[in-house]
Amino acid sequence: MESDELRIGTAEREEAARLLADHFGMGRITPDEYETRVTDAYAATTLGDLRPLFRDLPQPHPGFFGPPPAYAQPTMQLPMYGPTADPYAPPAPMPYAPSMPVPYSYRSKTVAGVLQIVLPFGVGRFYTGQVGLGLLQLLVVLMTGVGVIWPIVDGIMLLNNGGLDAQGRPLRP
Repeated sequence: MESDELRIGTAEREEAARLLADHFGMGRITPDEYETRVTDAYAATTLGDLRPLFRDLPQPHPGFFGPPPAYAQPTMQLPMYGPTADPYAPPAPMPYAPSMPVPYSYRSKTVAGVLQIVLPFGVGRFYTGQVGLGLLQLLVVLMTGVGVIWPIVDGIMLLNNGGLDAQGRPLRP
């Protein structure tokens, strides 16, 4: 029995219809051709009924048609990188950049925290280089007497968790 006489099932019909939809989406067939070919695909009973639907279309074809001819198999040569390759070739890509350790600030979290608690009007933030936050704390303390709580809590947080200086570096322990 030749392969074109083999009967097909629903799975093969649906694969053929899906691939025809792909070809239609790529603009290879018109809407009328698509409708006609899909109708023929669902009416097909043998492989011989499906082959003409893909004869004038490039790959992909249904997998059950068998492998494409040897001359139609794509060949691809990957670029080589290294000492034997072309000296003008780009270098091999790195999968990721190694993380660099962040250097510590030359300012201490202990000094910043103690300054915030002992002089509760933003002095610790001035010490770390965060002038804007220091000025804001100074204004809140001068405007309201209750505002003195903010720099004290901030000092405790600096002692406990540390913080960052104006350049974004962690304060030294």
